[in-house]
Amino acid sequence: MTRSHVLSMALLALVACSSSTPPSHPPIAPAGDGAIERVATIHGGAGPWVVAGYRMGEYARTKLGLERGSFDVEVVHFTPHEVQYSCIADGAAAATGASLGKLNLTLSDAPAPETRTTYRRKSTGQAITLRVTKGFASRYSNVPREKLREAGREVMTLRDEDVFEEVHSGG
Repeated sequence: MTRSHVLSMALLALVACSSSTPPSHPPIAPAGDGAIERVATIHGGAGPWVVAGYRMGEYARTKLGLERGSFDVEVVHFTPHEVQYSCIADGAAAATGASLGKLNLTLSDAPAPETRTTYRRKSTGQAITLRVTKGFASRYSNVPREKLREAGREVMTLRDEDVFEEVHSGG
């Protein structure tokens, strides 16, 4: 059997085994895809809160059907002026390509318990608001500086529902 024949059979088996409905949670980015490096380039590090922002931004971008760097995205991050909470905005920037300079990333004052990020597709008005889970916040609050990158890598491997949740009106 030739190598291409084996690869073709493997691909057919993979397609046959896949479900016709998409998974409820997009697959986590493989460690080697450059996600941690992309986050660190934007933020200067890759601790758990900025990685959570990245994960949220990737989820929202996918759900809204936007490409990274699209000018059709608008991101508003509601946050206190405190490190950890504000780091989420840099993660959102790394995932979506939104930026302060392009005027499609905005910070808005909010108390810590109301920290959340709204992602909107400007052309359709479709929006999604996400926030870190209470479990995430308690687990990753005040991680020592020397353990930030390790914690960020860990957050990259967690299930979506262990990192963030969707905020519905009134929530």
